[in-house]
Amino acid sequence: MNYFTVSQPAEDSFIEKRSEFIGYIAPVATNEQAVDFINQIRAKHRKAKHNVYAYILRQDNISRYSDDGEPQGTAGMPVLEVLKKRGLTDVCVVVTRYFGGILLGGGGLVRAYSHAASLACDAADIMHMCLCHRLSITADYGMYGKISYLLPSFDTITLSSDFGSDVTLEILVLSEKVDALMKELTEVTNGAVSITDSGELFQDFSAVNHRLRDSQ
Repeated sequence: MNYFTVSQPAEDSFIEKRSEFIGYIAPVATNEQAVDFINQIRAKHRKAKHNVYAYILRQDNISRYSDDGEPQGTAGMPVLEVLKKRGLTDVCVVVTRYFGGILLGGGGLVRAYSHAASLACDAADIMHMCLCHRLSITADYGMYGKISYLLPSFDTITLSSDFGSDVTLEILVLSEKVDALMKELTEVTNGAVSITDSGELFQDFSAVNHRLRDSQ
């Protein structure tokens, strides 16, 4: 159920035998948003020979692509395959080509469009969206040390800390770990903790993944 996507639009480009290939990527959640992004790039590059695209959506498990005038199978499908291999969803990639007068051939086009899509993906900020719970933890100051020591072992993300009459922490914890964490919190504080669960949501856990990799 967890998935990878991008946080914001990004782009990169390269020249291959005088043809310029510009790869654009953007987060999209619906078919309408994908079409809007494609149209934006087309409007920006009206004089370009081709504006090839591919996108994948979680909604209704949609994946679409277009060769936009390039030989069938040499452009849109290679872009789509890059997204699939990267495990990205809720994203749209458009590769604009300004033809330089030299034919690349079928294999050359596949490599060029794949490379442009890969460059766009590399330029983007990748997010690992995980199903998690938002918890509000309230305890007295005497329990704060035990709680703060426990949380990192459950790979939590602390959203805020409020040091008032009691200590209140707002945290995110992965759904598969929430029950175990709540049990541990109750045990280490001997029940002297108040935990409010605001429910399940998707949240970017990339920072946690980077921290885990760096510690290995």
